[in-house]
Amino acid sequence: MGRSQETQNKKEVKNRQEKKRKEKQKKSELRKAKGEKSTFNDMIAYVDEFGRLSSVPPDSKNKISVSAEDIEISPTRNKPLEKPDFQKGRVVSFNTSRGFGFIMDLDTKQSFFVHANNIEEAIKENDLVVFEAGRGAKGPVALKVKLFREKE
Repeated sequence: MGRSQETQNKKEVKNRQEKKRKEKQKKSELRKAKGEKSTFNDMIAYVDEFGRLSSVPPDSKNKISVSAEDIEISPTRNKPLEKPDFQKGRVVSFNTSRGFGFIMDLDTKQSFFVHANNIEEAIKENDLVVFEAGRGAKGPVALKVKLFREKE
């Protein structure tokens, strides 16, 4: 009585599952007939120095020792980049109500996120500004943002 109430969709799903089960069973029987046994060593994959997967273990001559103190676990937030020079850019967008926006570097055309906490003077869209570049959790961040003034 339960079978008479099956819909067409349920029948199709049931048939697909049955077909999949039979195919899996055939594959396992073929493997058993060939005598192939998978070992743990067949399942291991190694990563070489370029980040590619390989079935061959890496060469021990290329090994680099790293001390635990040199490994940085925390995210790098608002750390200044290598060059401490101020960069010149244009404010592409800035939402004062939300307190953030974006600045485009005039030299590299790179976009920097700017937050209201990193602004030293009031800015608005299309202002020329100078800022210090830093790294945020999600990408480049503008720090110490000021309006650009030509020296007279």
